[in-house]
Amino acid sequence: MAPLPSRERGLVASGGAIYTRALVSGSRYIHGTAPEEQARLSLLNDLLNAACLRELAIRPGERILDVGSGLGHLGRAMGHAAGRPALGVERSDEQIAGARELARGAPDETFLEMRRGDALDLPLSAEEWGSFDLAHARFVLEHVPAPERVVAQMVKAVRPGGRIVLCDDDHALLRLHPEPPGVMAVWEAFVRSYDRLGNDPFVGRRLVSLLVGAGARPRRTTWIFFGACQGDAAFPGFARNFAANLTGAREAIAATGAVTVEDVGDAAAAIAAFARRPDASIGYAMPWAEGVKP
Repeated sequence: MAPLPSRERGLVASGGAIYTRALVSGSRYIHGTAPEEQARLSLLNDLLNAACLRELAIRPGERILDVGSGLGHLGRAMGHAAGRPALGVERSDEQIAGARELARGAPDETFLEMRRGDALDLPLSAEEWGSFDLAHARFVLEHVPAPERVVAQMVKAVRPGGRIVLCDDDHALLRLHPEPPGVMAVWEAFVRSYDRLGNDPFVGRRLVSLLVGAGARPRRTTWIFFGACQGDAAFPGFARNFAANLTGAREAIAATGAVTVEDVGDAAAAIAAFARRPDASIGYAMPWAEGVKP
């Protein structure tokens, strides 16, 4: 792993541990799978999927693998765009059950096959390896201790000439204005919590390097803007997602020792007040990268 810039090293230092040392430990999804988190993920998909589908530019007939498919919103949409079912791999039984419930009766219900498995050890048959036209992962690499292993498996899963698309966070990119009191201290503690779990809160800046390291030829990189200002119909949703992102991880945030659970609650209240300001804006961007298997 490349050394982190000094500001980011300060953000992820926690309890005397440095981020690179934490890679030896296990990791987990910081937000869990409670109903409140599933509701937040549904909102997140509503806010982001149109932009993600635009960048994916899925072609009719493509065979698609969606790694870390979660509740399946984007996986179903990708399958629908291709005109054939996508394969979604998800390790959480709760998420798979939620995905099936959400899909029931939907127009795109049949466009996603959910399969239980881990992104670090994809549950593919011998015939499936090397058969996909597109392997996709969004918000996965930041939650695993060895993202390079995930990307290597994705490259192995596609055919020669197949695409690998990665979209993930770089949590140093958040900007709020006017900055609500106490919120950024809680955000920085949220970023520190990744260190304690063996995860990388800045993996988004490494997407192209991860593609190259896995043997793919990088073709394109861009940003997916994730934000809005007061007056934009999407702004309340972005503000709710931001507050829920923190409250859903409050125990992990407080475990850093930098802030308390009460501080997280206060930050959520400050975000709610911020969201009513006529001059409020949230700026964030998710790095996105596409590579091709030689």
